[in-house]
Amino acid sequence: MSELAIQTLLETKIVTLRDVACSGSCRHRSPEECASDTHMVFPYRGVYVRHVGRIETVAEANQVVFFNRGESYQISHPVAGGDECLSLAIDEPTRMELASQEPNEQRRRLTPDAQTLLLQLRHRLVNQLIGPLEAESMALALAKSALGERAASGTVGKRKLVERAKLVLASDLARRWTLADVAAEVGVSPVYLTQLFKQVERMPLYRYQMRLRLARALELLERGQAADDISALSMDLGFSSHSHFTATFRQAYGCTPVEFLRSVNRR
Repeated sequence: MSELAIQTLLETKIVTLRDVACSGSCRHRSPEECASDTHMVFPYRGVYVRHVGRIETVAEANQVVFFNRGESYQISHPVAGGDECLSLAIDEPTRMELASQEPNEQRRRLTPDAQTLLLQLRHRLVNQLIGPLEAESMALALAKSALGERAASGTVGKRKLVERAKLVLASDLARRWTLADVAAEVGVSPVYLTQLFKQVERMPLYRYQMRLRLARALELLERGQAADDISALSMDLGFSSHSHFTATFRQAYGCTPVEFLRSVNRR
C-alpha cells in the first residue's frame, strides 16, 4: 500500500491544487527527496516533521510549509496518525507578483482567516460546489494571505526547542497539558520555555495550543464528522464546555461552529 494518496482538486494554467494524505507509517526520516517545483503546503490534519539540513519544521495546521524548488528535504512522523495537506503550486510569474520575492523562510504562520479559507476551498472543490474561476480566486487569496504573515524569529537552536514543544502539544490535543509537563518533555525549565516560546512564536504557549485545537475543529466540521454533536467535539478537544468552545471559535473565526458549517455548504 502506498504511503501517499494524492487527489488533484484543481489544475489550471496558473494554479494546481492537490489533496495529499500520508499514512505516516514511517516514523523515522524518509530517504532524501528534492522538490522539482515550489509548493506551498497547508497541513490541515495531523502532524509531521520536515528536515532541511539542520532545520526541523513541525508541520501542522497553524502554518504553511514551503517546499522550495531544488531544495532537498526529508520527512518523519514522530506522532502516529499520518497527516493530510493541501499542496498549492502557482506558476512563477503569478507567485512573484503575489509576493514580490520568494520567501526565504521554511514556513509562515497562518491567520485564522486563512485557515477557514483553506477548508472552505477544499470543501467546495471536493463536493463540486465551485467553478474554476472562483476556485482560482480563492487559491490566490489563500496564497496572498500566507505570504503576508511573517515566520518565527530566533536562532536555529531556539527554534528547534520551540518546534519540539509544538510537537508535544500536537501529539495529544485533548490532554490538559501543564507548563511543567511540556517543559519536561522538551527538556528545559518552565520559565525558560514560556519566555522562549513567546519570543520565537510571538504568542503564548497556551494560545498556540488553542489554535491547534480550533484548527482540528475546523477540519472535522468541514468533513461533517462533528456536525451532529458539537458538544462532544468540544469535550474531545479539551474545551471545558460547549459554550466555551463556541465562544472561542467565534472569537477566532468570526462565526459559530454551526455558522461555519453553513458557510462551507453554501453554493
